[in-house]
Amino acid sequence: MNNRFAVIGLGQFGMSIALTLADRGAEVIAIDNDIDKIEQIKEDVALAVALDSTDAKALKAQNVQEVDAAVVAIGEDFESLMLTAVILQELEVKRIIARAANKQQRTILEKLGIKEILSPEDTVGRSVAETLLQPSMRSFLALPDEYEIVEIDTPKRIINQTVADIGLRQAYDLNLITVKRTFTEVQEGKPTEITHIIGVPRPDTVLQNTDKMIILGKTQDIKRFIECSQ
Repeated sequence: MNNRFAVIGLGQFGMSIALTLADRGAEVIAIDNDIDKIEQIKEDVALAVALDSTDAKALKAQNVQEVDAAVVAIGEDFESLMLTAVILQELEVKRIIARAANKQQRTILEKLGIKEILSPEDTVGRSVAETLLQPSMRSFLALPDEYEIVEIDTPKRIINQTVADIGLRQAYDLNLITVKRTFTEVQEGKPTEITHIIGVPRPDTVLQNTDKMIILGKTQDIKRFIECSQ
């Protein structure tokens, strides 16, 4: 079954997310109150609807409550963005991602209970789309020739295995650049979780439960590794 997403707000950022998701085979509901933007995208997504996203009944009528995630990418009207986010919470949408233009907006969204907030530097819609399609992916950097560098949670299937056991290069044609590992250290008399880079992994490096893997490879190979390791 295809993943289902709602993208609310079709400025340059929201449009990029919606088109990338649709290009990757996801079912996308694109929403904006500007009919011209809806006309622009309607042939490329599963459903494009012109409506006021602060209208709870209108959103519910489009079955937004059933999507895997909703991205609120409204750029110029923060009040509408806030109201939309609250409505999505009331509709019990599984995952809500909202964009904050500054620290003040981020603070307000955090107080509203929004856990995933995009900062102004998150300007590449494709990057956001990739992390939506692969929830275990923490960050993403596109490179030429269909290569990319991604940070992913260590898949459960390979926890406690060594780098040699996994055979990333042999089985998936991928390179493990490094591993981010969480340690508990005492700071100011209190135990605190700190993340460190462990350097270039050795063949006998054992991957742990909280590790984040930084991987280089082609898009299709990374996708295959993530899917096979779940």
